[in-house]
Amino acid sequence: MRNFITQIQNKYTPLQIILGAGILFRLIAVIFSKGFGWFDDHFLIVEAAQSWVDGFDYNYWLPDPNFPDRQPQGHPLFYTGLHYLIFKCFALTGINDPQLKMTIVRLLHALFSLTIITYGYKIAEHYSNKKTAIYAATFLSLYWFMPFLSVRNLAEFVCVPPLFIATWLLIKEKNVRNYLFAGIWIGIAFSARFQSLFYATGILIALLIYRTEIKYLATCALGFLITILITQGVVDYFIWGRGFAEFLAYVDYNLHNAELYGNNIWHMYFDLILGLLIPPLSFLLFGGWLINWKKIPILFWPVFVYLAFHIYFPNKQERFVLTILPTLILSGAIGMFIIYEKYKTKVKPGLFKFSKWFVVTLNIIFLIIFSFTYSKKNRCEAMYFLYKQPDLRMAMVDDSNKDNDFTMPPLFYLGKWYSVYGITKQFTPDSVVEKFKHIPAEMKPNYIVFWQAENIEARVDSFKKRFPNTTYVTTIEPGFIDKTLKWLNPINDNQTTYIYKIND
Repeated sequence: MRNFITQIQNKYTPLQIILGAGILFRLIAVIFSKGFGWFDDHFLIVEAAQSWVDGFDYNYWLPDPNFPDRQPQGHPLFYTGLHYLIFKCFALTGINDPQLKMTIVRLLHALFSLTIITYGYKIAEHYSNKKTAIYAATFLSLYWFMPFLSVRNLAEFVCVPPLFIATWLLIKEKNVRNYLFAGIWIGIAFSARFQSLFYATGILIALLIYRTEIKYLATCALGFLITILITQGVVDYFIWGRGFAEFLAYVDYNLHNAELYGNNIWHMYFDLILGLLIPPLSFLLFGGWLINWKKIPILFWPVFVYLAFHIYFPNKQERFVLTILPTLILSGAIGMFIIYEKYKTKVKPGLFKFSKWFVVTLNIIFLIIFSFTYSKKNRCEAMYFLYKQPDLRMAMVDDSNKDNDFTMPPLFYLGKWYSVYGITKQFTPDSVVEKFKHIPAEMKPNYIVFWQAENIEARVDSFKKRFPNTTYVTTIEPGFIDKTLKWLNPINDNQTTYIYKIND
């Protein structure tokens, strides 16, 4: 084993070895880490794009002559539009299986995410040395959440590679070409995630601290403006008849609905950062980022501005912090060696050794678990199971443990976009009977999916009283992580799923 490792080290550069390890775990995630992590990375990206390909407008985002009052919803259409093009190519080449399509999409995201490792290594080596670059790239490659996030359709994370590329171009060499393309990449990041504008503001502050000449600032701004004029101006004008319609709607919505979602305590982002990065290493990385505020402003200020805004803004959600996590890791890895050299004689060697192995061991365990995690398995597999049923017309769901809103099924895996009926305490089985009288035969659901195991027998019996020919088909269990999250906090809506057929 030692000889094999030596041969690898002699044959490949450190960056190539780190990239190889990163590719390995990302490929594992591509194959095994199916599903979706959050609502937004599926329903606002995948569902919308595929519905457009299939001739539907699932989220009612686009203009419709039948609904002249419809307005922009405030969603960046650039990233969703890229998925539309990908899914359109699938349709033209005969690739229809939902799981196969998502495997390819995860692979594309995984490959794109490798730029974080590559440019993170280059930036760390530029500001420090080869040893620090190896540590920084290793963290960016193999931190336990990185492969999992790298294959998700999450705009908060997808905007990170363009920001890393832009950062490298700005520090690599000061010339017009680099600054122009840096602005273009920042524009791409903004077009994928509007809130990355606060990260870009931090970059601007850093450039002013560097006393960057006005011609370079103007060139960078030009690249940014050209990009958003195309992705937000031209595209929105083509769709809505006016440029930047979605961005302005996004700003308006957040100004008037700032307290509608996730109003958590001000320090929640600090809690997340220190927890996700695994203490005590997390404290060392955070401290390393802090002490770099003078030495590396281009890594400090984007994180600071982005974090400061989100701490101030009432709407606080866990996924928002993911945009700055890689930059904080990169800057922190550079700074932590300064802290280590300063205080290593004051820390007992045994304590340092224990801390190192504690973090490494815990990270390996989490890395393996999450790289194999099928998130929201029960929802995706329930729909995919029905997709493969040749007699499927449409499905409905029973979520009658809830008062009103039912858990949305991911229709991408079902392959059908008709309106879904969901039984709740307010929309009862009797309501379904009444609705069935007015549904065309080809759209009438002939399968029902029961979310959750709670009160399952009573719920099935209640449905069978109205539809006596309903028969049991199969049960789908949630994945390991979903079960664990449900056990840790019952509010996590990850349930055992039961599928029944409604026979005519």
